[in-house]
Amino acid sequence: MASPQERMLSDLYDELRAAAARMLRRDAPILSLQPTELVNEAALRIVRLEAMSYNDRQHFFATGARIMRQAMLDAVRSRRRAKRQAPDIWIEVAEAPDRIDIVLLDRALERLEGISSELAKIVELRFFVGLTVSEIAQVLDCSEPTVKRKWKTARLWLAEELGGAYRQ
Repeated sequence: MASPQERMLSDLYDELRAAAARMLRRDAPILSLQPTELVNEAALRIVRLEAMSYNDRQHFFATGARIMRQAMLDAVRSRRRAKRQAPDIWIEVAEAPDRIDIVLLDRALERLEGISSELAKIVELRFFVGLTVSEIAQVLDCSEPTVKRKWKTARLWLAEELGGAYRQ
């Protein structure tokens, strides 16, 4: 019999795969990582989290997005270790005029989590998963105006934190 996590994973697999495809849109050729590989790695990590309980599908999706971000960053770090002159992996965001180094963004996101886990989750879902404001509102079970307001705050914080690496 399947565990609750396995049933939830089965229900959300296609959505997580679509999120993985958005995540890897630009970087997949450099990383040699396919969306299916990323979501399968995330699925393995999710199943290993036996003690973790999920409140609902939004909580599960957000956890899956976080785990995919970690798996993608593991792939980036592995590539950098394997090749001394490996090119940086950049993420492009519609709201940002410049590309952002994905590892620098991850470090900033970790600092933001210490200040506001909610703002960090919005950045993670927006930058790493590529969700729209409407989709983030659905995942976080809040209103679009709330997400827009918090997204603006998070962007301002990132602009300050990353300096020249990210401008509004």
